[in-house]
Amino acid sequence: MAAAYGLYTHVQSNKRRSIALLLGLFFLVYLMVYAGALLAEAMTRDAPLDALLRAAWQDLVWALPVATVGTALWIGAAYLFNQWLIDAVTGGREVTRKQEPRLYNLLENLCISRGITMPKLKVMEAEPPNAFASGLNQRQYSITVTTGLLHNLNDAEVEAVLGHELTHIRNGDVRMLVIAVIVAGVIGFFAELTFRMLFRGGWRMRGGSRGRGKGGGLAIVIALVLIAAAWLLSTAIRFALSRRREFLADAGAVELTKNPDAMISALRRIEGRGELEGATSAIMEMCVDNPRQGFTDLFATHPSIDARVAALVQYAGGHDPGLLPLPGESPWHDQPAASDAGGEPPKTFLPAEPPVTLGGPAAPGPAAPDQASGPPPGSPPGPWGPHRN
Repeated sequence: MAAAYGLYTHVQSNKRRSIALLLGLFFLVYLMVYAGALLAEAMTRDAPLDALLRAAWQDLVWALPVATVGTALWIGAAYLFNQWLIDAVTGGREVTRKQEPRLYNLLENLCISRGITMPKLKVMEAEPPNAFASGLNQRQYSITVTTGLLHNLNDAEVEAVLGHELTHIRNGDVRMLVIAVIVAGVIGFFAELTFRMLFRGGWRMRGGSRGRGKGGGLAIVIALVLIAAAWLLSTAIRFALSRRREFLADAGAVELTKNPDAMISALRRIEGRGELEGATSAIMEMCVDNPRQGFTDLFATHPSIDARVAALVQYAGGHDPGLLPLPGESPWHDQPAASDAGGEPPKTFLPAEPPVTLGGPAAPGPAAPDQASGPPPGSPPGPWGPHRN
């Protein structure tokens, strides 16, 4: 019997969009092959533009099976070794109930409450508070938390973070994101290789020694534009997959824990502090929060913490305490100065709550809000659907 998880309509719709986006990524692989063929044709012979375009199309038809098999092999290798590579980069180590009883019990209780197969639990030695889920199948699925998260968040907050990551696994987010990263990696590798060949001697050897006809020059420009466009689109698709799903994962954590305040306070404690030193962008995209900023909102991998908290306040009945310090941190850490010109007053911190102390008595978490609280009937739907009182 399937686990009762809720949010079915939105989850299924999101999965269909993700599948469409991933099919688009495969199309971009073929586009890159065509661009490479056009570039090769333009740099090896003089011909009118229409002749070069036709020749490149014939090359694509010939290379299509090779490109498909090559991409499938790339994905197959990643399917087998992706978790090993992630653990090698992050240093995550699998833990048992005996090693981390409190953390293990929190995750196990969440899984039991919904009949979900328990993923592997891993701990990463890192001060920044953060966590991520990874894996492509039931045997690989794992949740990795940093020691900084354990030391700085209380039990209720850690439970909410685990619920967030468990929702990513249950909704298929982790599998989709890993596949998108794999295919985008193929495109990025090919694009970088092409430009390195062009600007480190390839252009001079084949194109600079004799003049190219007008058709050849235009073909080279078209090929380079296609390669750059494919890389930019694959990157944007990758980020969109990550950004869209964070609202659903936050909602899933609330559904599992019945405690929206715990999810909100966890986000406020992680906010701006989760950058993992040495982690790749692909790993940061899987984390609860990715503080890395793109040069436009299109390339932001996560919605802002403010947007996520606002959604939880409006549609889950949570309460936003504002900025929260970590234990031992000054209450005024990174506090914006009050405006002398009559601007908005600065946000205030609540005192830090006791952190999780593994092996010791449980630290009290934020009390669950009254289940009757929340927005009034008829309020507009949120990122994961209409609110139900």
